[in-house]
Amino acid sequence: MKNFSPNMLKTFESCPVKYNLKFNEKITVPQNPAFFEKGKKIHALANYYHRGADISKLETALTDEEKIIWERLKHNEYFSKKCLHSEYPITARLEDIWIFGRLDAIVHDGADNAGSKSYWILDYKTGAIPKNPENDFQTMIYLLCADLILPERKSLAFVYIDLKNNENKVIEFTPQLKEIYEKTLKEKCRQILATKDFECKENRQHCKFCEYNKICR
Repeated sequence: MKNFSPNMLKTFESCPVKYNLKFNEKITVPQNPAFFEKGKKIHALANYYHRGADISKLETALTDEEKIIWERLKHNEYFSKKCLHSEYPITARLEDIWIFGRLDAIVHDGADNAGSKSYWILDYKTGAIPKNPENDFQTMIYLLCADLILPERKSLAFVYIDLKNNENKVIEFTPQLKEIYEKTLKEKCRQILATKDFECKENRQHCKFCEYNKICR
């Protein structure tokens, strides 16, 4: 396998055994759907909203907590910009390796000339944003992929919209970051491809809540 998503890379970093079970052995373990329900609702609403659909009935079905989160997103300065793509699949090639993902939205400032437009990749977070967002695999992959599909631009940035705290974390894409991201991703992907013995990272706090802990060696 030479195709890697942010989730795959994060899983390997977290626990190589979990990576092997999930992506090599293709073992699926049921998870509580309620854990993802809030995030899925907000993402679906945002997608319909950007596509110009009538979402009035969907809005009335939200819980009080979800309504607060949705209002925060609707009034966010970046979410309010013009949408180019919503729920958009992206991919890029790094020599012999492919990276891919699905971004929440790409927005821009509406400038008439393509070369003078500023673009922002949006990622809506109803939970926590990464502790080190500039070096998160999601940031790296999404910015590198967007760099290919938006060659004419004034600027490009990744925005984590923290809906829990009503804050934004913005990472501006630069030539220096591009070089670092490409090197980091190629090294990590090749490390995974070369791994033969997927060792467990024991005594980790998250092991208690890992869906694979019943079958972990």
